[in-house]
Amino acid sequence: MDFYIVLGLERGATLNDIKRAYKRLARRFHPDINPGDRMAAAHFREIAEAYETLSDPDRRRRYDSTGVPVERSGAPAYGFEGFDFSVRVSGSDASTFGDLFADVFQRDTRPRVGPERGTDLHQTLRVPFDEAIRGGQHAMLVTRQEHCRGCTTDGRPHAPEAPCAYCDGTGTTKSARGHMVFSRPCAHCAGRGRVRQARCPACGGQQVERRTESLTINVPPGLADGARIRIAGKGHAGSNGGENGDLYITVAVEPHPLFRREGDDLHVSVPIALHEAALGAKIEVPALDGTARLRVPPGTQSGQRFHLRERGVPSPRDGRRGDLVVEVRLVLPKVLDERSKELLREFGRINGGDVRRDMPRA
Repeated sequence: MDFYIVLGLERGATLNDIKRAYKRLARRFHPDINPGDRMAAAHFREIAEAYETLSDPDRRRRYDSTGVPVERSGAPAYGFEGFDFSVRVSGSDASTFGDLFADVFQRDTRPRVGPERGTDLHQTLRVPFDEAIRGGQHAMLVTRQEHCRGCTTDGRPHAPEAPCAYCDGTGTTKSARGHMVFSRPCAHCAGRGRVRQARCPACGGQQVERRTESLTINVPPGLADGARIRIAGKGHAGSNGGENGDLYITVAVEPHPLFRREGDDLHVSVPIALHEAALGAKIEVPALDGTARLRVPPGTQSGQRFHLRERGVPSPRDGRRGDLVVEVRLVLPKVLDERSKELLREFGRINGGDVRRDMPRA
């Protein structure tokens, strides 16, 4: 990762150029502006690291010469090493006491990042109508971020440590302010004198990697379209020891060619003949578990509804079944022979009441 490329700058950029570039990119990629976007958060960390290195003259010089960033230790402790009069300093190279004590008492003001919970995942599972009613198991592939298997919890690879090249394995570095010489813990190895590779090559120091996993989803009987199933801990991995997020699965139930669901009731439309509606009949109607017997009373009107108790959908809450609601629809024959027509005329003469008598007037 080239810090100049991260900030979109040339290597000869001034400090003002670096500050302007950082402000411009921070307004675009800051986590508060992109809540839940882990890619933006990762990019913002790169931007912040690039700015911290390039805005510090000493760290920038080291970075320009080695190409490796120098990390700032959390709370550096300085030690006075004496005086060195072998070098003559004057003018702008001479340090003031304000410069000295600004360095000695400087503390890292970056917020400490504690455990962060992983973000939740949301996916959709399409289920046929009959399977949603019966319930069952469904396999689905889930791609999520899991803890990197190739690095430690700080994003560094599992590899033997080597002596720090910046302090020659001593754990301290020396700096001069004028003729005064001070020592402090090495910023690159945090005073330990030994370092691992800077970033895990598998995850780039992000501590997580993308993996695809096959999950078996248990769909309880009676789930309606739009219902959600929560699977704890199957979201993205948390960072810095935080817990994983959850996986939320939205069930999309495919429509049925006959049945329509309302709550735990099933609705079905069934055609009946003229003589069945007039004289009454016992007919078979489709049901979830095959067929059901329905008694159509004499004088049934088209559009009339009948309830068959507990022949509907089992409730996912308590298992009780709803009703099968049958709406009858009167169907007249398309072609009538002369005998049928005569019988209907006779029927009309005998039952000659005005069926539109009670209609409201326009």
